[in-house]
Amino acid sequence: MEQYKKLTNEVGAPIADNENAITAGPRGPVVMQDVWLLEKMAHFNREVIPERRMHAKGWGAYGDFTVTGDISEFTKAKVLQPGHKTDVFVRFSTVAGERGAADCERDIRGFACKFYTEEGNWDLVGNNTPTFFIRDVHNFSDLNRAVKRDPRTGRRSAQNNWDFWTLLPETFHQRTIVMSDRGIPASFRHMHVFGEHTFSFYNSENKRVWCKFHLHTQQGIKCFTNEEAAKVNGMDREYHGKDLFESIEKGDYPRWTMYVQIMTEEQAKNHYENPFDITKIWPHKEFPLIEVGVLELNKNPENYFAEVEQAAFTPAHVVPGIGFSPDRFLQGRLFAYGDAQRYRLGVNHNHIPVNRARVEVNEYHRDGAMRTDGNYGGAPAYSPNSYGSWTAQPEVSEPPLEIEGAMWRYDPKDDPTDDNFRAGGNLWRILAEDKKQLLIENTAGDIASVTNNIKYRHAVHCYLADTEYGERITKAMGLDIEKVKELSKLDNNGLINATMSPEM
Repeated sequence: MEQYKKLTNEVGAPIADNENAITAGPRGPVVMQDVWLLEKMAHFNREVIPERRMHAKGWGAYGDFTVTGDISEFTKAKVLQPGHKTDVFVRFSTVAGERGAADCERDIRGFACKFYTEEGNWDLVGNNTPTFFIRDVHNFSDLNRAVKRDPRTGRRSAQNNWDFWTLLPETFHQRTIVMSDRGIPASFRHMHVFGEHTFSFYNSENKRVWCKFHLHTQQGIKCFTNEEAAKVNGMDREYHGKDLFESIEKGDYPRWTMYVQIMTEEQAKNHYENPFDITKIWPHKEFPLIEVGVLELNKNPENYFAEVEQAAFTPAHVVPGIGFSPDRFLQGRLFAYGDAQRYRLGVNHNHIPVNRARVEVNEYHRDGAMRTDGNYGGAPAYSPNSYGSWTAQPEVSEPPLEIEGAMWRYDPKDDPTDDNFRAGGNLWRILAEDKKQLLIENTAGDIASVTNNIKYRHAVHCYLADTEYGERITKAMGLDIEKVKELSKLDNNGLINATMSPEM
């Protein structure tokens, strides 16, 4: 039998006893010189780091991404060149729930993939839906507060949730998706995931195109009904984590096929709606999916805290050949995600092994809490310098982006091309009858406790998207269809003003 390893304290000295405190006599008080007890308690008090404000409950795995297609005409990113294979770490999550939330709640699911490329780390951060609730980063913190716990009751509030959603008509498409059967995936393995935002590609000739990322599950789509999810949550609140872990352990490796949609700069200028609005989608018939490669997850983490809880992602991490876009929500996320990691994990979070690049890192960042390397020794800590240290690489610069227009707080709802109900209506029209009925029942159940003024707002949005959708949800919520029709004739501000009173 292999000999047990010896217990030591935090700096390697042997520990004589790890179960009995040093006391003054057999029944006396504990003495201050029991320094190992003090160290244990002090560390225990600090073991819980701040949880993510959103995406707090998550599970992760390692794997690889293999390029099977050829999109070299669009991007020079080495990670996306034909035949290339790259190690990855992926984290899946619920969005609204805390770390102790149940896995099978009605919610969107987060997806974050860290590609350890030869040009540095690339983080693709998204969700299991191709769209999102909001399009302006100013609403980001408000969305989070609306779906989190009510400050008075400490409980989730359907009233707060639906009030916020229905005051912003751009949430309509995402509302429809979340209330559909896909609002509760049966597992992480059985759902598509998306980059959601519009990103950019630029090729070896520095020509830019706009792109969206799609990853389609090879396991097929599977979802739970409310009743199925309630039963699973009652038996195992970590069901999705268990499913992911056990499928990898037994060699049933989950896979997704990555596709991209491509839009030229000229097409973007002439598109019938804002192509950088995350609450809109690019129809596949107009911008077909182009196969890129296969993502496979094939290795479980050895330590949940070190590798899953400490995993840090931000869409700001891109590599040459991949860039950003004028998407105003993406622009805000470029700061918010990295700053959240600085708060949770510290300014040197990129030194944590799961976050560390697999290539040499030469930056001018120094010092800070938890600096775990040699801190670059005596190398120059400033730029420019006369020693030739760490010169910039202008050859990887993105092509310039032309910007026009006066600086102003533009409201997209003032744009005559802005249609917040087209995509949701199109989704309703392609649903099979059983899926339509499930959507109606899920919505009516979720919104049941909400006041009628907010219910009317949602019913009007459904009616504007599709007459049948509006009529059926109105009936399911017990509202007056004639009032819905009258309200549907108002503009957005008129509808809001007409539905401000809970007594209507």
